Amino acid sequence: MLAATLVCTSIALIFFWVPEDADQGFSQKIFYFHVPIAITAYACFGWGALKAFVHLWKRSPEADVQSYVAIHLGVIFGALTLITGSIWARASWGVWWTWSSQQLVLFLVLFLFYSAYFMLRFSVDPGPARANVSAVYALFGVVLIPISFLAIRLANDFIHPVVFTSAGPQMAGSMFFTFCVALAAMLALASALYRLELAGKRLDATMKRLREALE
Repeated sequence: MLAATLVCTSIALIFFWVPEDADQGFSQKIFYFHVPIAITAYACFGWGALKAFVHLWKRSPEADVQSYVAIHLGVIFGALTLITGSIWARASWGVWWTWSSQQLVLFLVLFLFYSAYFMLRFSVDPGPARANVSAVYALFGVVLIPISFLAIRLANDFIHPVVFTSAGPQMAGSMFFTFCVALAAMLALASALYRLELAGKRLDATMKRLREALE
């Protein structure tokens, strides 16, 4: 309910309240989707890596499932990041993609790395070995998160203009407020989807145990 309310509120603010950017015009409004989605993808990958560490530390099957679900959502939000970023770049700067931009390539590498997580996971039979291999892989990937994020912060090109500096947000108060609501909406949506998918995984595990008990 909270996620739905925040998403609807953010959409209303983006399209009906916040002013258009003086330079980019209407196309800049995708900023309020693209950046929160990207931050949410980072958060999901980071949470997946944390749960992978917990699994390796405590050998917790629940932590393994939580890591899997978080990375699954991270890949979904990562794909949305690439899609919205490409649309924004095309609308504002006339290019869908540029391989010369290190931050774009690094995010793509991060996305592809965690996409390959599923190929690795399902190439191993269910059991402790699968959980351990998946956890180690997820932990290796976490190194790419700060590298990808810092590349965007340190780059100085037209693809990723930095609007959050040490002097504060370089935008009007209404724009910053709308961004905060949009970010809260994406994080709340990811949290709701995380809990929903976890509930489904737990239900599947319970049904499997019941079938095995009846055989």
